[in-house]
Amino acid sequence: MTPQALAELILAKASAKGGRFIAALAGPPGAGKSTLAETLVGLLGPSSRVVPMDGFHYDDAILIARGQRNRKGAPETFDVAGYRHLLSRLREEDEVAIPVFDRSLELSRGSADIVTRDHRILVTEGNYLLLNEAPWTELRFDMTVMIEVPEAELDRRLLARWDFYGKTPEEARAWIDGNDMPNIRRVIHGSREADHRIVWR
Repeated sequence: MTPQALAELILAKASAKGGRFIAALAGPPGAGKSTLAETLVGLLGPSSRVVPMDGFHYDDAILIARGQRNRKGAPETFDVAGYRHLLSRLREEDEVAIPVFDRSLELSRGSADIVTRDHRILVTEGNYLLLNEAPWTELRFDMTVMIEVPEAELDRRLLARWDFYGKTPEEARAWIDGNDMPNIRRVIHGSREADHRIVWR
């Protein structure tokens, strides 16, 4: 399925449903979720916008206190209840402030953006939106999409990502092998079936 075809499908389903429509893009780290979400919003028009899950990263201070800093990005390092509450608010309220994760600072900025009453189609994206583990199974969307990318390509993209953010090749390799790759396999092998699948290269 192409992004254009996916956008047309979202528009058709949103029109049939009425009210605010939430489409979820799930996929492993490096799959291109953010890029695809922005592409879809460009195709869907001004009544749509992206709502990232990454704004619900726990702060490093919390992860350090819990001994989880070296697993940042794993399912346990997100405030799932907070994200679930946001989804409920987005269905019930016209205007909602949302948090945004600043990767250059490695922290979330609360109330950093606004979903307005004009945003009727929301594209939310995150690694674990379809993870078949509690409490992730409590998340509800109007449509779900799994992004499929070969593991070798994910590895290549993540090496490039961490180089961009200043890790040495050795640091990047260690982080990918010790953290990103376990998360990738957890998504690929532990997610529920999506309504649709898309190959995004």
